[in-house]
Amino acid sequence: MRLVGKTAVITGAASGIGRACAQRFHAEGARVIGIDIAAGEVSGVEHWEVADVRLESPIANAISAAHSILGRVDILVNAAGVATGGSAIDVPEEEWDRVLDINLKGTWLACKHVLPYMVAQRQGSIINLASIEGIEAFESQLAYNASKGGVILITKNMAIDYGQHGVRVNCLCPGLIETPMTQVLREPGLEAVNETFVKGHMLGRAGKPEEVAAAALFLASDDASFVSGSALVVDGGFTAGRRLSDAGPIA
Repeated sequence: MRLVGKTAVITGAASGIGRACAQRFHAEGARVIGIDIAAGEVSGVEHWEVADVRLESPIANAISAAHSILGRVDILVNAAGVATGGSAIDVPEEEWDRVLDINLKGTWLACKHVLPYMVAQRQGSIINLASIEGIEAFESQLAYNASKGGVILITKNMAIDYGQHGVRVNCLCPGLIETPMTQVLREPGLEAVNETFVKGHMLGRAGKPEEVAAAALFLASDDASFVSGSALVVDGGFTAGRRLSDAGPIA
C-alpha cells in the first residue's frame, strides 16, 4: 500500500499500460481518475474525464475537473500514445502530425496543466511513457522514434525546471509490451518481425503491461524520492546490447 493518501491522474487509462497503472495504483491505495478519448471499464478508476490529449482546452478542463474531485494531484501518468510506420520519404504528413500530437504534444499539455497544482502544493510525481524507440532508432519508425525521443528530453527539461518546487519528473522506456497497440506485430504475415523483436530482448519474451505498471509504481512512490530526470528502461535487456550466439555465453 505504497500510495495510501495519494491521488493520481492517468491519461490513456482505458487500455494497455495506462489501464495497468490505474489498477495497480488503486490496489496500492491511490484514488485514480482516468483521462481517455473514451471512458473505459477499469476497476479502480474513480471517475473518467473524456478528452483528446492533442487539444489544450479539453485536456485543461479534464485536469481541472480531476483536481476539483480529488482536491489535489500527487501523481500524473502520461500513458496515452499511438504508433505508426513509415520512413522519412513515405510517412504521410497526417500520420506524422497524429503521432507527434498525441505522443509528444499530448504529454506536454497534460504536464502543463498539472504542474501549477504540483508547484503550489510543493510536491508531485510525473511519469511520462517514452519507449526504447526514443533511445534507439528502429527501421521505418520515424515519427514514433521522434515522438518518444522528444518525450525523454521534455522529461529531463521539466525535471530541471520544477525540481526546485518539489516536483519529480521521470519517464519509462518500455520494450515490446503485449498491449493493443502492439497487437499488429502478432498478426499473420508479421511473425518473423515479431520473432526478431522478441529475440532482441535478452529475457527472450515480450513484457506485460503489469510489469511496466510496477516500475511506474516505484517512480510514483516515496521509494523514488530522490529519483528525477531519469529514463528508466523496462525492456528485458533489449538496450543492454546484442547477443552473438543463441547457445549461451561464449567461453
